[in-house]
Amino acid sequence: MAHLSVNINKIATLRNSRGGNNPDLVKVALDCERFGAQGITVHPRPDERHIRYQDVFDLKAVIKTEFNIEGNPTEQKFVDLVLANKPAQVTLVPDAEGQLTSNHGWDTIKHQGYLKDIIAKFQSAGIRVSIFVDPDNKMVEAAASTGTDRIELYTEAYASQYHSGKEAAIKPYIEASNLAAELGLGLNAGHDLDLHNLKYFAQQIPGLLEVSIGHALISDALYLGLENTIQMYLRQLTL
Repeated sequence: MAHLSVNINKIATLRNSRGGNNPDLVKVALDCERFGAQGITVHPRPDERHIRYQDVFDLKAVIKTEFNIEGNPTEQKFVDLVLANKPAQVTLVPDAEGQLTSNHGWDTIKHQGYLKDIIAKFQSAGIRVSIFVDPDNKMVEAAASTGTDRIELYTEAYASQYHSGKEAAIKPYIEASNLAAELGLGLNAGHDLDLHNLKYFAQQIPGLLEVSIGHALISDALYLGLENTIQMYLRQLTL
C-alpha cells in the first residue's frame, strides 16, 4: 500500500491570512499523523506566502512520521533549510520564482549535471532524494542517471483527463512507472490527486510508494472533517 503524505501548505495559507497562529500548523500536522497520515509534506517558497521557513524547524522538532520538504534547490536558502533540518526526504521541484503552484517536472537531460551535484549533496547528509518528473520515458531514463533515489510523477495531466478517459490518462504513467522499476528508481506521485481519481491511479501504477496530497484533501476536509477525510484517502490506497 502506498503511503499518504499530507501537504499542509493550505493550512499555512489560512493561518497567514489573519497574521496569527490560527489554525496552529504544528497541531494540524500532529493531528494528521494521529488520524493516520504516514507523512507530512511542506513546500516552502522564497516569499513564505504559506509555509514559513521557521515552520520547517518547528515541524521537524515534533513530527514522528516521514517529513518531506519540497522545493526548488536553485534557491540557496532552500538548500540551507533542508540541510539544517535533515528531513527523511527532499523532493526537488523546478518551480520558477513566484510560481502559483508546481506545473511541470524537471528536464532531466538539460539539467543532468546540476541535478547530479545537488542530489549528491543532499544524499551525503543522509537525506533521501526524489525529483519531480513528467511521465516521459526520456525524462525518467535520464532521472536514473542523476543518482536520485526516487522520482515523483507529476499527475496533473492524469487528473485533468481522468473523467474524459481514465484508460488513456493513465497509460503514460504506467509506462513511466514500469521503466522506473527497471531502472531501480523508487516511485512517488502527486498533484491534483483526489477522492475521485486516486484509487484507480494506485491500482494501475505498480510499485507506487507514496502520494503527496494537499489542496484536494484540505478542501474535502472543510466538508468532511480532517480525520474522516484522511481515513477516506487512506482507503483509496488500500488495494
